[in-house]
Amino acid sequence: MIGVDVGSGDRMALGVLTQYRMASTEQMHRVIAPEVRIEQTRRRLARLREEGLVDRITLPQAGRTRVWFPTPYGVQLACEWPELRGHRPSRTVSDPTAVRLKAGHTLTVTETALVFLEDARRRSDVCQPLDWIPEVHHPIGSGEAVIPDALLYYRRGPADGDNGSMLRAFVEVDRATMGPERLAAKLSAYEHLYHYVPTVPGRRPTVQEPAVQEWQRHYPLFPRILFVLDNTGPSGVENRIRALRAWAGLLTRFPYDVPVLVAPLADLLHHGPSAPVWRPVHDPGWRVGWTESGHRQA
Repeated sequence: MIGVDVGSGDRMALGVLTQYRMASTEQMHRVIAPEVRIEQTRRRLARLREEGLVDRITLPQAGRTRVWFPTPYGVQLACEWPELRGHRPSRTVSDPTAVRLKAGHTLTVTETALVFLEDARRRSDVCQPLDWIPEVHHPIGSGEAVIPDALLYYRRGPADGDNGSMLRAFVEVDRATMGPERLAAKLSAYEHLYHYVPTVPGRRPTVQEPAVQEWQRHYPLFPRILFVLDNTGPSGVENRIRALRAWAGLLTRFPYDVPVLVAPLADLLHHGPSAPVWRPVHDPGWRVGWTESGHRQA
């Protein structure tokens, strides 16, 4: 039948798992088909498993949660699609042991994605499942790179509108597995990316071809930076915010030129990310919604 793609649901499910790395059954249901009963999502995932496209492990803790991930065949197939072209999946994305060891952090990243997706649906903004892209590689020279937990694309306003603002954000999900200072040091890497100009051997910038920062090859404006804090109480949150603010004080203009915001995941889950739950690192005494940070739009 013309105009009917009977595989669209299966395609989205495989695409999400390939891009997100892993998700629980409940998370997959909320991402791809929240309007139907969860049994339909379970059947879809079981069918994809029978076809050798996805697999699962069962975590012994957390009520024996089933965690789904793509197989090598599933990754190969999905990465041939236009919407995933250029995708660079982890080498261990299909390894059950690696999935088990990474489940705590990666499932939290997936839950953070859902915070933005579900908020966009409530607000009639535009944020599709594949607009959340984990671990995008941004080189900063000398073999080093900035690799945020996720890159988020988000458009304010309905899909058929023409005056919505396009937002982009680098998202860092912190589960308190490193000290506050190590977390705050990530700001230096982002500042380096902000100023980094790749060099081409044998060529120098000219008036006709001026130097271009690496990020300008991909984004019209530098994405804002969102730190999402989890697995720590109020005192831990405050310690991390103080460390981020102290580090930002060493970076001159960067945290003023680029919105850098921080919020506990619990607040995002309870109020939604568009609510005034974010604290600007340069002035954590006030709270804003992430789409209205008081900085220029990014």
